[in-house]
Amino acid sequence: MGVDRREFLKIAGYATLFGLGGTAAIDILAPGELEASTEGIPLTQGKRWSMVIDMRKCLEKQDKGGCKECMTACHKEHNVPDWGNPQHAVKWIWQDKYEHVFPDNPNEFIDEGVEGKPFILMCNHCFNPPCVRVCPTQATFKREQDGIVAMDMHRCIGCRFCMAACPYGSRSFNWGNPRRAPKKLNPDYPTNKAYPERSKGVVEKCNFCTELVAKGELPVCVQSCDKIKVHALNFGDLAHPESNVRKLLRDHYSIRRKPALGTGPNVFYII
Repeated sequence: MGVDRREFLKIAGYATLFGLGGTAAIDILAPGELEASTEGIPLTQGKRWSMVIDMRKCLEKQDKGGCKECMTACHKEHNVPDWGNPQHAVKWIWQDKYEHVFPDNPNEFIDEGVEGKPFILMCNHCFNPPCVRVCPTQATFKREQDGIVAMDMHRCIGCRFCMAACPYGSRSFNWGNPRRAPKKLNPDYPTNKAYPERSKGVVEKCNFCTELVAKGELPVCVQSCDKIKVHALNFGDLAHPESNVRKLLRDHYSIRRKPALGTGPNVFYII
C-alpha cells in the first residue's frame, strides 16, 4: 500500500520527534508506561531510589512569590559553600529555565505555563551513569544496594573527568576550602567515614541525602518541601511497584532530561 506525501511527512515528523529507529530525543512517559519500559531491566539489588518532581505544584508556589526552600535546606544540610562567584558556584540542587533543562524539546511554541520558568535540577542518579565509567579512582560509584550515584571525596583527585562526562551539569568543582565558606556549619554532616568531608580541589554533587536515607529519613529537600505544604518533591523506590513514585508515574505523564543519551535518569518531571 502506498503512502501519500502528507502521510509521509507526518511519519517523518514523528521520526524526528520520537527518534524512530533510535533513541527518542525527549521521552514522554504516558501514565503507566514505566511498567513496560523497565520490564526486563535488572534492577539494583534491593532498592532503586528515584525522585519525581511535580512541577505543577512547584511552579504554582513560584507564581505566588517564589520558593527556594529545597535549595536552602540542601545547602545548609551539606555545608555547601557559597564563594560569591557564579563561575565557581557549587550546585547540589539549583534552578534553570525550562528551555535549558529540556533543550531537546523541538516545540517552538512552548506553553506559557512553563516557558522561562525555573525548574528544579539535581543529580539524576542515572541507571547508566557515564561519570562512574570515566572516574580513574572510583571516587564516584553507583551503590549496589540502591542505585544512588555516590562519591568518596577522599578518593577524588580533582581530574574533573566526571564533570566532562556528565551531560546534565550536575557536578561542581570546589575551588576553595568548603569549611571556611558557610557562615554556620552543620556539625552532623558528614556522619560516617563512607562520606567524608570534602576539601579544596575535589568534585561534589547531590547524593540523595544518603546520610538521612541510612536513618530511614527522606532527603532534606523533600522534607523542606513538605514542611511548607507544597509536596512537589517525591522520593521513593522505583523498584517497588506500589511505591509513591511508581503510583505518580502510573497516574501522570512525565518526562526526563536528555533520554537520547541512554543514561537512564532516575529523576522524573510531571509538567
